[in-house]
Amino acid sequence: MDDKYKSFSTDNKLYMLFIAIMIGVLFLFQHLISGAVFLAVYLILIVYNIVNERRKEIKWRNFIEEFSIQLDSATQNTLVKNPFPIVITSEDGSILWYNQKFVKIVSIQDILGRSIKEINSNISISDISEDKKEFRFLSVEGKFYDAYVNKIDTVQNGDIFENVYIFYFYDVTDKHNLIKESVERREAVMLIEVDNFDEVIRRVEEEKKPLLQAEVEKNIYSYANSFKTFCKKYENNKFLLTIQNKYLKEEAEKKFDILDQVREINMGNTLGITLSIGVGDLGETPVENYNFAKQAMELALGRGGDQAVVKSQNKLDFYGGKTKEVQKGTKVRARVIAHALLNIINESSSVFIMGHKSSDIDCLGSAVGLSRACLLLSKPCYIVMENENGSVYPLMKKLKEDQNYQNIIINSSSALKLMDEKSLLILVDVNSDEYVQSIDLLRNSERYVVIDHHRRSRNFIEGALLTYVEVYSSSTSELVTEIFQYMLESPKLTPIEAEALLAGIVVDTKHFTLKTGVRTFEAASFLRKQGADTVEVKRLFSNDLNSYLERYEIMKTAVIKNNIAIAKSPDAINDNVIASQAADELINVTGILASFVLYRLENDILISGRSSGDVNVQLILEELGGGGHLTMAGARLKGLNMEEAFLKLEAAIDNYFKESDE
Repeated sequence: MDDKYKSFSTDNKLYMLFIAIMIGVLFLFQHLISGAVFLAVYLILIVYNIVNERRKEIKWRNFIEEFSIQLDSATQNTLVKNPFPIVITSEDGSILWYNQKFVKIVSIQDILGRSIKEINSNISISDISEDKKEFRFLSVEGKFYDAYVNKIDTVQNGDIFENVYIFYFYDVTDKHNLIKESVERREAVMLIEVDNFDEVIRRVEEEKKPLLQAEVEKNIYSYANSFKTFCKKYENNKFLLTIQNKYLKEEAEKKFDILDQVREINMGNTLGITLSIGVGDLGETPVENYNFAKQAMELALGRGGDQAVVKSQNKLDFYGGKTKEVQKGTKVRARVIAHALLNIINESSSVFIMGHKSSDIDCLGSAVGLSRACLLLSKPCYIVMENENGSVYPLMKKLKEDQNYQNIIINSSSALKLMDEKSLLILVDVNSDEYVQSIDLLRNSERYVVIDHHRRSRNFIEGALLTYVEVYSSSTSELVTEIFQYMLESPKLTPIEAEALLAGIVVDTKHFTLKTGVRTFEAASFLRKQGADTVEVKRLFSNDLNSYLERYEIMKTAVIKNNIAIAKSPDAINDNVIASQAADELINVTGILASFVLYRLENDILISGRSSGDVNVQLILEELGGGGHLTMAGARLKGLNMEEAFLKLEAAIDNYFKESDE
């Protein structure tokens, strides 16, 4: 029987039950006459309901039988004897008729009156239109069918009952399997690079160097042999191979365990060996796959290495990337970048320097350092700053009091008016177009440079004249300090500029405790020689009493689970600086490996993440659309309330540890 009659019957049962309860109540309170009257009415209703339901059921069955008889007699040769499975449904998808061929492809009993969705859930009557009359590759009982649909009207006694749909099923199992096999055999291009090869070899005893290199190559060649492909070494530390899609899926499920295998190699090396893998997949041609692989490799290296990136037409997948970045011992790249940037600045009519939204001291400090280089090169230079926040206010106040910076710090509207086609835009401490202070300024600039120390994100800014992204660096201020020394014959900073750069290094290293290498101290030493006063730098981070109290109000809300602290800022405290400071304070608590502070900004929830280095907060917040680096990251969840954001963060943390355990 049709579902709509079943539901009608169920409703009547509820009504009958309600009346029975009322009658019981009347008899319970001694209203015998009223109870008897209601009981009589109740019995009459039951009899009427049974008779009425029976009539409807008989009418529905008669309709199906009469329809089937008419259909069989009118189309005996075209439908009943058709070699293809056929089924006819009503407008709501109920099966009205079917031929014997259809019975053979399904195991469902009593097909009449059932929904066509029971055959395959992807069949939807509402999706059928003039443009769509076919459903492709429907899985039915282990086989695959294409279903062509024809819409007709059925007539009974001169009255149109409703539209009906005829489904013709064509067995395409062989075609489906052939396509599947073809897809699985498609070749993706894989590039493998030992991304710290020179650093590792340099620190190994001379007699062990050939053995170490041979062991690395042995692992890579064995890896290629495991999925039956060739492997070509085209540089000292670079390899190219192809991989069929079926093997690529297996590698993705195993999280590219070659990364772990190579990292565990120990031939007397003090540094762990890490690989970067770039895979290009689903391109139209092998050349396109190779270009995808190169882009994926650049992304893997730009995110710190020790990871695999798979790129297809419109998708990026990341695997690995949970180890700390190793600072490079050589400054050759810094010198090359400095000379290239010098040439670009000399070719420009003016220079605009812009950072990320809610700029911090590292962002502003690196902008100040580059502005000094431009001024020494006699190029008009401007620092674009929108909406100063508390973290940069002390430094901004000192800069505005400095004669050299009276007209240099401007907003984006003024910058748009001053910019021409030969102007250069330098983006500092940001590499994603989602986080730049002014997207309009970026879009209106034809010439731009990116200098940053954060891992590359999915929305990495493409098309730059020069890109200098070094995730091993403690801060963008450190990068700028290094290239500043190579750009000029006589590099000279004023004390306030040196303090701005040093403050940027101090804030991102948490006072030289995190991500600090030899080059970090060399940069700090240069700035000290340029007149940076450490006492003045410390004053740039001073807070008033209210800030301290607000910070600890946030910390009081912290929930600790698996050595991860999550705190929710009260609605009255929506300062990103206070939230970041609270996150910094939480990782100083014994036993806490990482901390996250959630705070509201307008209709969004922002998250500030910090880590001591054992947990990669960048990977956790990247799952929520954010980014950063291993020890410091952030994310913005749009349109969510605090509890929804909290649950999403918890899920991202659980996924991170789940993948770490696999």
